[in-house]
Amino acid sequence: MLLLRTCAELLRWCASLRLQQRPLHFVPTMGALHEGHLSLIRRAAQVQPAAGAEPVHPGVLVSVFVNPLQFGPLEDLATYPEDLEQDCCLAAAAGAEAIFAPTVRELFPEGLAGLTRVQPPTYLSDVLCGQTRAGHFEGVATVVTRLLGLIRPDCLLLGEKDWQQLVILRRVVSDLGLPLEVRGCRTWREPDGLAGSSRNRYLSPAERSRAAALPATLQSARGRLAAGESLVAPLLEWLRRELELAGLDVEYAELVEPFSLRPLPTLPRSPSLALLAVAVRCGSTRLIDHMVLMPRPPIVAIDGPAGAGKSTVTRAFARTLGLTFLDTGAMYRAVTWWLRGQGVDLADAMAIEPLLAGLTLSLSTDADGDLQVSVNGHDVTTTIRDPAVTAQVSVVAAHACVRSALTRQQQAMGERGGLVAEGRDIGTAVFPDADLKVFLTASVAERARRRALDLSERGYPTPELAELEAQISERDHLDSTRSVAPLLKAADAVELVTDGMAIEAVIAELVRLFRQRIPEDAWPESAPV
Repeated sequence: MLLLRTCAELLRWCASLRLQQRPLHFVPTMGALHEGHLSLIRRAAQVQPAAGAEPVHPGVLVSVFVNPLQFGPLEDLATYPEDLEQDCCLAAAAGAEAIFAPTVRELFPEGLAGLTRVQPPTYLSDVLCGQTRAGHFEGVATVVTRLLGLIRPDCLLLGEKDWQQLVILRRVVSDLGLPLEVRGCRTWREPDGLAGSSRNRYLSPAERSRAAALPATLQSARGRLAAGESLVAPLLEWLRRELELAGLDVEYAELVEPFSLRPLPTLPRSPSLALLAVAVRCGSTRLIDHMVLMPRPPIVAIDGPAGAGKSTVTRAFARTLGLTFLDTGAMYRAVTWWLRGQGVDLADAMAIEPLLAGLTLSLSTDADGDLQVSVNGHDVTTTIRDPAVTAQVSVVAAHACVRSALTRQQQAMGERGGLVAEGRDIGTAVFPDADLKVFLTASVAERARRRALDLSERGYPTPELAELEAQISERDHLDSTRSVAPLLKAADAVELVTDGMAIEAVIAELVRLFRQRIPEDAWPESAPV
């Protein structure tokens, strides 16, 4: 691993990485590395899916810089723990390829007095920790912006433990139009729940024992909410009292909206989140922690036209996040397959409606996590993919009676949350309050190519691409012009065009979009449903 001490050395290293066409992932720290930092470095070093099929190995850079701009006059700048040699060893073992450890003069050669500062919005920087740490977040934003300007990384990785800092830096990056991803990573905790912090080493054994009351009390607050506590003021008063009884001096305990940090007078209803944020002093050591409150597990709605690969991607995406996969397209295929066997005219809604009472449809997953579809107790997982069924799904799905029956069943499945639902009106009609809505699409030519490949792999005759393109265009027209639940993108959906993207890259982008709305502290990957 390289130790870079000057900006010139840093620029040369970054340039060499770009020549290798490798992404650059950056973890900023003030040193005194602990397991929380190392978890960020390991995440930064993970192999990344690319637009094509081949994964790439990112280059990981860690900065070690005790930033004087973010310390107040009575804070611990002079005594902040430093051990660069140990930091280098730990960072290298975790996967870092270089450490940038400049002096103050190297990073700010013109000095601090006349330095251009980055001032975040005051509604983000003057609340919570900003109430007692005047200028702190301006100092953080200024030094990180300086580092980003030098390094120009593809991804900035930050711990969710410092939630307010994460929110502010995301806003700074967005407002300044900086071309990088800001990725929040789950808070690392000690076995007793205390959030990892370089300042934890200040605690005496007795103080360390008392500090464990902070995460324990937050968990107790979660229990009170689960038991039906609904009033915010009494909850916060109880929380402060419990922390004080544990020997912790409470600086603040507040319930806020996680992304605007504005106070919440009442607990939010689904699908909104809330952040219960606390700062205390244990002896002379300042500790912060938080808990994200979700009224229900998250719901992701993925819409899009036929042949866009929604089922394949959604299934893998759901497995990645430990969410249930709800394949609504399979449900409509199953109904179509069953009605074909009843000898009914599939265009006759009046003839179809009474037959629906005799239909029992169920979805399940096998031991490998793959979707299984049953109609009246018979497994139809494979047969509903027959091209003859595919050709008639749009006709059946256009009937109001069919959509109403399946929408009720889908919404009942979603009442407890914790699912990824795929369909062509899932975000507009079925789950309009989904936490994330994505309109997954691809060009007609790309969808025809994928359809031909799928048919070939399943052993069905493969039409010419021009014929498949005509079929897909006609299907799009029918789906988008039908009178009942037409195909359209929800106003608050994110459009994701997947031409040229491997499945792994599409899944990675969906995870990125999900993490913009749901923190890892609230729903870690592979969380149980």
